[in-house]
This record gives sequence, structure tokens and C-alpha cells, in this order.
Amino acid sequence: MSEQIRPRGFTLLPTVVKNLLIINILMFLAQIAVGKSFNIRLEDILGLHYFASQAFKPWQIITYMFLHGDFMHLLFNMFALWMFGYALENIWGPKRFLLYYFVTGVGAAVVHYFVIFLQINPTVVEMNQVIVSGDAAAIFNFVGSHQFKISQYSGEIYFQFNKFQQALADLNLNPESRESLQIAKNFLVDYREHYLNLPNVIGASGAVFGILLAFGMLFPNALIYIYFLFPIKAKYFVIIYGAMELYYGFSGSGSNIAHFAHLGGMIFGFFLIQYWKKKGRLY
Repeated sequence: MSEQIRPRGFTLLPTVVKNLLIINILMFLAQIAVGKSFNIRLEDILGLHYFASQAFKPWQIITYMFLHGDFMHLLFNMFALWMFGYALENIWGPKRFLLYYFVTGVGAAVVHYFVIFLQINPTVVEMNQVIVSGDAAAIFNFVGSHQFKISQYSGEIYFQFNKFQQALADLNLNPESRESLQIAKNFLVDYREHYLNLPNVIGASGAVFGILLAFGMLFPNALIYIYFLFPIKAKYFVIIYGAMELYYGFSGSGSNIAHFAHLGGMIFGFFLIQYWKKKGRLY
């Protein structure tokens, strides 16, 4: 027989889940209001930037969880937070549930940016070497192997990129031109910071995936209805979702989605639950 989770005797909207829903909704409205009224992107201030970027601030490792990219992003996360979170908070209590939420949210960020580090650090190291050497041949080698992440919407760096390309054309004719060489080096210094600023993760998805993992571990036989029609046991749902995130993460599919952050939330959640289980404090 499948295990059915019944709300009777439970609070359908317990304290922590309720307040997380309220905070996330208010922050989403603030994103819209501040953006339209003051032309300020809260994502740039409170979203989690790469640790080596000048835009990184310590508080972002918490605040990034309360921002969302669009309404559907918010709706999905908040529905999943309530759907799977209310049962966990009723069993664990508000303090343990809140601890679990933040541990998985922070863990998601750690795993996501560890993967980002592995992806971009070789390029950053090469850029540093080119800037230090100041050699025209090294600059041309870098340009030939790197795809610049700049568009007309990139701001000032876009106009600097045009000057950089002109400097390269001049260096191609006269490799000893100090002026063109200096323009090229100055651009690479600015571009390095632009490149480091590009990663910026927002959303409660990492913590939500941690909650999904916990629900699957505590209620493995509970039925989850996909599209409200097709029943599947929670343990299989979690396994399938985790496998999909792993596949998408390594294949690069849906590159705007932080798949490794989702996996990070599940990984940290798994080890925290195992720790509690070992200590005999799971319930």
C-alpha cells in the first residue's frame, strides 16, 4: 500500500513556510517596483555573484534565495515549497525546518559556484597571464581561443570592445605599437571584471530541491501527482528529478537554469538528513 500524507492533525500553512512565502512574494514585488521606479536591479545587489567578482558581497549567499527571475519561476518555487515543505515543518518543527532550508540553500550556492569555478578559472588564469606579459602574440592567442561574452546590451564594455578590436587591427599591422598594446591590455583588465561579474544566481530553487529530497526520504511511498493526473511514488520522483538535473547539468541543456545548484541543495540535504538520522534526531 502507498503511504498517504494527510493534512489532518497538521497545519496546512505552518509558520516558517508561511513567512517564507510572504517574504519571497514581497521581494518579487520589490524587484518590479524598484526596477520601474528607480531603474535599480535588485538582482545586481542581492543576487549571488561569483566570489572573485567585485560585485560579490557576503550577504548575497542568503539574499539570493529570495529573488526570482519571473512570475513562473516564483510560482513554481513557492508552490513546491508549500506542497512539500508544510509536511516537513509539521514533523520537524519550525527551527529544524528553517535550518534545513538555509543549509540546503547555501549548499546549493556552494556547489553551483564550485562548478562555475571549474568552468571559468582556466580562462581567468590565461587572461591574467596575458595582462601581465603584455605581449601582442599572447593577446592574439587569447583572442583566437576565447569567445567574448559581450553584446550591445553589455553597457560600457561594449564600446570598449569596439576600441579593443581597432587596437588589434593596429597591432596586426604594427605589433610594436605601445599605444595599441596599452589599449588592448586596459580592455582585458576591464573585461576580466565583466567576465567575473556575469555569473549571478537567484531563486529559492536550491532550497526547494533540498525540500523535495527530504520529502522523498521521509515519505518515500507518498504519491505525487504529476500534472495532477499521473501518480508516482515520491522516492521515484526524487530519483528521476535528480537524474534529470545531473544530465542537464553536464549536457549544458537549459544553460540559464542552475542545474548544479538544484543538485547542490539535494546533496547538502541528503547529508544533513543522514547526520540527523545517525544522531537519532530525524523526527
